[in-house]
Amino acid sequence: MTRESASQSNYSRRGFLKHATVAGLGSLALAGTASAWSLEDQYRTVVDVVDAGADNGGNEPITPVLREHAGDDTLLRFPSGRYYMDSQFRFTNFRNFGMVGGDATLVPANYHDFDGPRYRLFRLGTHENPGRDLRVEGFRVDQTAPDTGIRVLNGEVTDGLFVQDVYIHGLHDSGTWGPGLFTITDPNGSGVVRRFRAFDGGLHPDETPNAGNMWHGPTGILTNHYHRGNLRYESCVLGGFPGTGLYVGAPNGRVVVDRGWYENSETASIRLGVSSGRITGAVAAVNQPPDYDTRQLPIRLDYGNWITVEDVDVHMTRPNGNAIRLMNDLDGAAIRDTRITVSGTNPTTAIRVNSQTGPTYIEDVDIDIDTSGNAIKILGTDAGEVGVQNVRITGDAGGSPVQHAIYCERDGCNFRHLEIDQPGPDRRRALLLRGDDYMVYNCAFETTNDPIAVSGDDGWIEETYASAESGSSIRLTGGAGDVVLKNNSFPDGVRDFR
Repeated sequence: MTRESASQSNYSRRGFLKHATVAGLGSLALAGTASAWSLEDQYRTVVDVVDAGADNGGNEPITPVLREHAGDDTLLRFPSGRYYMDSQFRFTNFRNFGMVGGDATLVPANYHDFDGPRYRLFRLGTHENPGRDLRVEGFRVDQTAPDTGIRVLNGEVTDGLFVQDVYIHGLHDSGTWGPGLFTITDPNGSGVVRRFRAFDGGLHPDETPNAGNMWHGPTGILTNHYHRGNLRYESCVLGGFPGTGLYVGAPNGRVVVDRGWYENSETASIRLGVSSGRITGAVAAVNQPPDYDTRQLPIRLDYGNWITVEDVDVHMTRPNGNAIRLMNDLDGAAIRDTRITVSGTNPTTAIRVNSQTGPTYIEDVDIDIDTSGNAIKILGTDAGEVGVQNVRITGDAGGSPVQHAIYCERDGCNFRHLEIDQPGPDRRRALLLRGDDYMVYNCAFETTNDPIAVSGDDGWIEETYASAESGSSIRLTGGAGDVVLKNNSFPDGVRDFR
């Protein structure tokens, strides 16, 4: 398989890692060590695993030592070194258990030499026998040798999950489950996963020793339907995974994605289905084509009562799917203070609101789109209002085969304080209104051809400027109904075909 060079992507990601986090790669040892030593008084038993017999030279497997010394109210300290693991460490139904590394590197055996279930290094709690109060902090994972990709950490607790500074190096190339799974099983429980990073992504299972045994995966980080509580992902980084990047499928849980870098995963780099959720301060990017014929969406919102996307940057230089897609089972959403950049050759929609998506509000958003496609596409008729306010759309997108920067077929939509500057070729236009009962207020449109096209009924357009290089300022099609035009500036006139 050929993987395209990602030098531009790596440069941007390195910049993010340098400036957007407190503990970079170079400071992992200090961060892990200081944290470990200050935790001793929180545990009845503190075990130095090397003193207990674990080999930190990377030669002998350490799982037997971990099994012997794990217990409730116990902290396992990993001094500096390399720790070889060729079998899973499983510990469930625990209370107050921790593992903290001081510049510790975990070295998984390859797929062929791994003993027992080849899926995980650590299975700490299950949904049937979850633990409580789990801390895992300060580990590197060396998966650079062939066929050593593995799920590093399965953490399932009722409450008190704390995972921090787990850095995974090397391509996930064994075809087994992806690096992390985290759930909070108690509705009143909470947890945080901070700086969990799998930079190099993963291979499709068909390219691995596990070919034929996994349909699509692996997924970078998974939170599944057993999640019931509050979970926060902070400053995590995921490269391209063939399943999904961060995948949350938890209809009864709540999740916040705070900062972080997510790129090039198939299906979506961030995919949320939650009771309620928020993505804030993150970067999502598509700058490499997929290994297989699938879509790569930076952000996909599957379902939930309410999900907010806020202060997010989306970059697509090799687009093959929507930048942000809102699915039918989503009851409501808001996209605010967000920047989307789309370039390339494939026609692509920046924000797509599906036909059954509930009320949606798009506010203070900048979209720069250079490839033919809708900047915003609003489908359906009566699923609820879509409000678009303080949105700026720029770029050289052409009008073939997609003509309008904004396409709206839904009733009851409002467009206020929009600026659309789309001078691209092939009859590029600004706004198509196919729904009824719409409002356009205090907007400015400059496009190649007919900025506003109306085919809906019962509309109101006020205090709006629309200018075209060719054609008219506004086109009222033969199917258009009543529309009020008030205090507008239409230098290229009105073409009324009714």
